Amino acid sequence: MRLLHTSDWHLGRTFYRESLIDAQRAFLDHLLTVAREREVDVVLVAGDVYDRAIPSLDAVALFDHALNSLADLRVPVVMISGNHDSPQRLGVTSRLIERAGIHLRTDPATCHTPAVLHDAHGPVAFYGLPYLEPFLTREEMAADKPTHEAVLDAAMDRVRADLAARPAGTRSVVLAHAFVTGGRTSDSERDITAGGIPTVGAAVFEGIDYVALGHLHRPQKVTDRIRYSGSPLAYSFSEAGYAKTTWLVDLDADANLTTEAVPCPCPRPLATLTGHLDDLLDDHQHDHLHDAWLHVVLTDPQRPINAMDRLRTRFPHTVQLTFLPEDGGPRDSATYTERTRHRTPLEITAGFVDHVRGGLAPTPAEHDLLRRAVEFARHDDTEKEAR
Repeated sequence: MRLLHTSDWHLGRTFYRESLIDAQRAFLDHLLTVAREREVDVVLVAGDVYDRAIPSLDAVALFDHALNSLADLRVPVVMISGNHDSPQRLGVTSRLIERAGIHLRTDPATCHTPAVLHDAHGPVAFYGLPYLEPFLTREEMAADKPTHEAVLDAAMDRVRADLAARPAGTRSVVLAHAFVTGGRTSDSERDITAGGIPTVGAAVFEGIDYVALGHLHRPQKVTDRIRYSGSPLAYSFSEAGYAKTTWLVDLDADANLTTEAVPCPCPRPLATLTGHLDDLLDDHQHDHLHDAWLHVVLTDPQRPINAMDRLRTRFPHTVQLTFLPEDGGPRDSATYTERTRHRTPLEITAGFVDHVRGGLAPTPAEHDLLRRAVEFARHDDTEKEAR
């Protein structure tokens, strides 16, 4: 049986406030192409379908497009909810869409009830373990303590008990959304430490033929049988150093695995530029980065005014700006006062807004509002002095 393992679609997510809807649509079209051309038997989605509990209409439309297209191809889907998803909202139509071959698991109580699919060699049982928040699922799972490892271990005990009651030779696949010990992280995963120690040992999945993990955004293998597909798109600059992929997994009659990493389409490269603003704007060796998402680190001794606007005239997809003076920046209030002495109150205020928003300069409307606020404050100070 041929599996296409994906996860962490995060439909509706932005990249530093830039829309990724078109890039996510391109990925889903790519997924459909792979499913069709590589004759995939089942698509696995290991959680974080959406980026937030209440997704945008655009995100819901993409999800609807993906599921309808896979149903048209008659490719079954096994999907679980992740820590970004609302299990109740995502799972509201699960019983209905199961008729179209879409097996959605969002309820911890059903994690030991598999979707059983068949190929020429017999049955494969697919168990979907949604993200298990320890304090919310401890009682449901009858776990001995409210930790990630305890609730997942209890869930896997139920899975193994169900699997043991099935016909000999039944192969097994588990989908889970968790942080397995040894996994490499990136900056774009949401912290799940609310339930204590966030990691679980790989041994919790012992006896399963293939474990399709979600949560970590870097494609990687924990063991040959336990893998993360990673997110299909980069959601932080920490993900610039490796390709985004999905896993194509062949499970033979004896549960032997053959795996292949299938590259995902890349909407834009990611890069970081460091230097003085004027140098970066004038140096033609950076011309190839015109269409890249950019993180720019400015090392000017003083923070340039309207730096983001000036950068975007040459690099229109600059999305993050960091100010890191070569001398280490202002050391005390006297140094800071010296550097701001010749700037107007409005320039200082606009620069502060630019700084706290990570290099996003005030819009013309915001700039006008800041001007009026500065003028009001100045007028108020004048009246106090007069009194």
